[in-house]
Amino acid sequence: MSQTTKLSAKGQIAIPKAIRTARRWKAGMEFVVKETTDGVLLKPKKEPKRDGKTLTIDDLVGILPYKGPRRSIREMDEAVLREARKHA
Repeated sequence: MSQTTKLSAKGQIAIPKAIRTARRWKAGMEFVVKETTDGVLLKPKKEPKRDGKTLTIDDLVGILPYKGPRRSIREMDEAVLREARKHA
């Protein structure tokens, strides 16, 4: 997802709503800002929690809507088995 924003005279940048919503970022959250060779990295100081558990990238995989053809249970099982064999 690529969107643009502007730096205000006060040095503030508005993060687009779609990104804030997808990441569950709320007003008042604190962030770590780090300069990298590719630009600036913005990370929440504390990860958002769900049911008292800190979310990881693995928790987020698969939550976006799938836009391809429907897959059968058999196809999904075969795909999972292929991936499991890669990591065995």
